[in-house]
Amino acid sequence: MGKKQETKPDSEYGEPAEFDPAFNGPIKKRGCTDILCCILFMAVILGYIAVGILAWLFGDPRHVLYPRNSTGWFCGIGPNKGQPNLLYFDILKCATSVNVMATALNGFQCPTTQVCVDSCPTQFWAVGIQAYFPNVKPKDVFNQSLCVPSINLMNTTLVSPMLLPFVNFPVLAFVFIRDLVNGFNAREIGVRIFEDFASSWPWILLVSLAGIWHCYWEYANYKQASATISNIGFTTNFAVYLQVQETWLAFLIIISVVEAILLLTLIFLRTRILIAIALIQESSKAISHMMSSLLYPLVTFVLLLVCVAYWGATALYLATSGGPIYKVVALNSTLNDCKMINGTVDCDPQVSCPSASCIFIKYNNEGLFQRNLFNLQIYNVVAFLWCVNFVIALGQCTLAGAFSSYYWAFTKPADIPMFPVCGSFIRSLRYHVGSLAFGALILTLVQIVRMILEYIDHKTKAAQNPCARFILCCLKCCLWCLEKFIKFINRNAYIMIAIYGKNFCVSAKNAFSLLMRNVVRVVVLDKVTDLLLFFGKLLVVAGVGILSFFFFSGRILLPGSTFRSETLNYYWMPIITVVFGSYLIAHGFFSVYNMCVDTLFLCFLEDLERNDGSLQKPYFMSKNLMKILNKSNKAQKKGKGKD
Repeated sequence: MGKKQETKPDSEYGEPAEFDPAFNGPIKKRGCTDILCCILFMAVILGYIAVGILAWLFGDPRHVLYPRNSTGWFCGIGPNKGQPNLLYFDILKCATSVNVMATALNGFQCPTTQVCVDSCPTQFWAVGIQAYFPNVKPKDVFNQSLCVPSINLMNTTLVSPMLLPFVNFPVLAFVFIRDLVNGFNAREIGVRIFEDFASSWPWILLVSLAGIWHCYWEYANYKQASATISNIGFTTNFAVYLQVQETWLAFLIIISVVEAILLLTLIFLRTRILIAIALIQESSKAISHMMSSLLYPLVTFVLLLVCVAYWGATALYLATSGGPIYKVVALNSTLNDCKMINGTVDCDPQVSCPSASCIFIKYNNEGLFQRNLFNLQIYNVVAFLWCVNFVIALGQCTLAGAFSSYYWAFTKPADIPMFPVCGSFIRSLRYHVGSLAFGALILTLVQIVRMILEYIDHKTKAAQNPCARFILCCLKCCLWCLEKFIKFINRNAYIMIAIYGKNFCVSAKNAFSLLMRNVVRVVVLDKVTDLLLFFGKLLVVAGVGILSFFFFSGRILLPGSTFRSETLNYYWMPIITVVFGSYLIAHGFFSVYNMCVDTLFLCFLEDLERNDGSLQKPYFMSKNLMKILNKSNKAQKKGKGKD
């Protein structure tokens, strides 16, 4: 491919970037962008804080975190500290009185005595004490902790109701697991794997051809066989399928198609694959010069954790806003101790009705704040999604600014600025909060529409006909594609913002035009990078999973360790936890690597358009990239050299 064909602009997607002698990396002199969106975002954040404060003032999460006994006291705190479990005296009444109590109490409540206990009993009583044992006092049979506090066990006329131990309310437990692997270098292994693939592709083709010949030979051998797939059906003996002609025909077709795809790819896209590999190698060098970039996912993780915690706490406090409303359920007591209000029975669970069951019904929905709880919950969700997308956008813009400063440093690492990650983070917060919020808002709106569509689909699933299901499926597919496209555009727009400091719309347009002028390279690089990241994550997760299996199964014993696999009931549970944690860690680190590849790729495309290798316009790309493209710098800048 000639030089003119490489740099020929496509007028449909704009003109190539022009040479700028003063440009040598991210622009230092820049101004604030998308100020209106920045103001809107700040207003939403302030409103979000106000909603959280109101929810904290009116809400009481104890209503959902702790169970209540029949007198309305919380189990596990206050007077019932040390008694976190709730015991139902007659659990059968919960099943037989659902309809009656739902009508009487305007909600499901179990009409049986409930007490707080430290642990549920294992004995069963089904008859009254005095009915069969008149000389036995209740105190001789029951423990006071299993009874309502107001009941005196010295009462000789007390008849015990049926007592059945019920499943206690679980107490939340958090387990901290330390990762077994302190560090890894999987990306280098992945790069080497792909390099080996690139260098050994002739042998891969030969092996594939041998596989095609073997499949054809087996196909010919079983040509006279009478057995077919339809005759065999399904069986767990897979060796039987290897004696069927149709199996080898399927293998022959699959391997032939894969071989043809590989051959055509290597013939027509070999140079572009080599460019992708060279960019991946350059990304490894960039990260090695900016090791602090590997720590930035921790910053993103902490910020996302804050967003999730604030959203969860706000939603919980909003859900429990408003004073609780109680009603009396008379079981073995009267309503004499309770007061009548406007013809209905109302009670205070801690004062008014000590001898009756004062059951929680609902939360008070009177008042302006309580009437708008649903709207506030919607606001909570929208603000949460916007904040999460903004945090992700901030991370992408920060890393893009740092990696672009590496590419546009003519002499590496001498020309790389000090603390590039910190400098890029400060620039992003100082100048581009509005632009990042703009991109995050667009993505948030699409996600909200997707959530609404999923909700409609869930609510109308029973009444949908095939045509409606097809339409909803198409709409969901289109919205999914739209979300992926917006994420792609936003990602590249943030790279341009980090480099040139322009607003979101201009940056998105320039990034899209640049990519469309090099669409084949974009597709190849994207697929090669995805394959590399898949290999890297697979190596990390598989390695940690194997190590955790040998450790938790007792096949590996650490010196001086007191851990024994016999102490575990199910050793596969910590293995699953460690594997899942290692995947999250690997995903965080490889996201940095992926961002580096995308940033260097855009810089590489602009380098090709801006420069021509002459004395006045030398390339900033590495020698490896110039060698692949048959390009070179005619002379180095005075006093500088290329690595």
